[in-house]
Amino acid sequence: MNLPLFIALRYLFSKKKQNIINIISGISVSGIIVGTMALVIVLSVFNGFNSLIGTFFSNFDPDLKITPTHGKMFVASDSRFDKIKNLPGVLHYAEVIEEVALLKYGNQQYPAVVKGVPPNYSSYTNIDTLIVDGIFMLEDEGIDYAVVGQGVAYNLGLGLSFVDPIRIFVPQKGKQTSVNLARSLNYDYIFPSGVFSVLEEIDSKYMIVPYHFAASLFESGNQVSAVELGIDPKANGKKLQNQIQEILGDSFHVKNKYQQHDLIFRTMKSEKWASYLILVFILIVASFNMLGSLSMLIIDKKEDLFILRSMGADSKLIRKIFLFEGWLISVFGAVIGSLLGVFICWLQIRFEIVTLPGAGSFIISAYPVEIVFSDILFILGIVLGIGFVASWYPVRFISHRFLSNENI
Repeated sequence: MNLPLFIALRYLFSKKKQNIINIISGISVSGIIVGTMALVIVLSVFNGFNSLIGTFFSNFDPDLKITPTHGKMFVASDSRFDKIKNLPGVLHYAEVIEEVALLKYGNQQYPAVVKGVPPNYSSYTNIDTLIVDGIFMLEDEGIDYAVVGQGVAYNLGLGLSFVDPIRIFVPQKGKQTSVNLARSLNYDYIFPSGVFSVLEEIDSKYMIVPYHFAASLFESGNQVSAVELGIDPKANGKKLQNQIQEILGDSFHVKNKYQQHDLIFRTMKSEKWASYLILVFILIVASFNMLGSLSMLIIDKKEDLFILRSMGADSKLIRKIFLFEGWLISVFGAVIGSLLGVFICWLQIRFEIVTLPGAGSFIISAYPVEIVFSDILFILGIVLGIGFVASWYPVRFISHRFLSNENI
């Protein structure tokens, strides 16, 4: 075994002459353990929420969504879209219309996005798994139906047991507002068949109707708001997305599930790494305990250093001993902290120990946790890096005082 490392190991586990040194060393290790454990747990909880929200969105959104760069609507009948339909990996192709309308139910009014979808909408999304009341049905025996978000239903006071229809008002295209507002509005009504729940951002915004109903209501003609694609799970989604973007050029956006809600995921990612930086800063402060620990250890082992010098050890070898001492504290603290963090995360995943307040108010009952081992490796790297710097700095400068010939 490497001599400096061997001596450092002996110093790490041996009893010191002064009990305070043992206490300070224990505090150093404990600080690194707690800091590392906190990093693992906090990042895993953020990963759990991120994955949970991603799952909800993936049940509502298509795999890929094509929208125009400029304007709200476009014609999707040229050869480029025919080419996209026939691409290997594209299982479902759907043209949709999304426009804001004023909904009225009884005496309640509420603005929402009316989304007209084709019959295969449930084939490339899992909207039917999100139904919390009623069923997912858009047409039956020639009658059109709507499926509304839970937030929309709440704001309208809508109940499926009632027989009243939802009245929809939108401005007529190409007509200026007149004194008689009724003449400048398109009006239609539709009966609700179900209520879905995803997240508040979606629930309070959308009402899903048949495509032909929306086309007639918004007078869209052959124009659509977006083209939604269902992708074969075996296909390379990123490669297919880039291929479609090349076909369409800069006049269209091609977004995957995460990019369709870019703001939410960016916000969550920013919160995750902000928390990470705060905990790293706390860990840096905790690592400064090693300054006192190593300083006192050097004082405590002055007699041993004199013997080593007498046996021919130079200052470089002695410095390595205390560098390894500090590095071992970091390694043990980082490894034990990571293992404890992973264990606590496993307990939460397995037994749901920490529950969310207000049981029954959420889709999940406990804090979601997802262990990402690339995060664990990243945490280990950062903690070890901090430990190495925190060890090198005191040894590098304190050694000038304690490792000089006249002091040993």
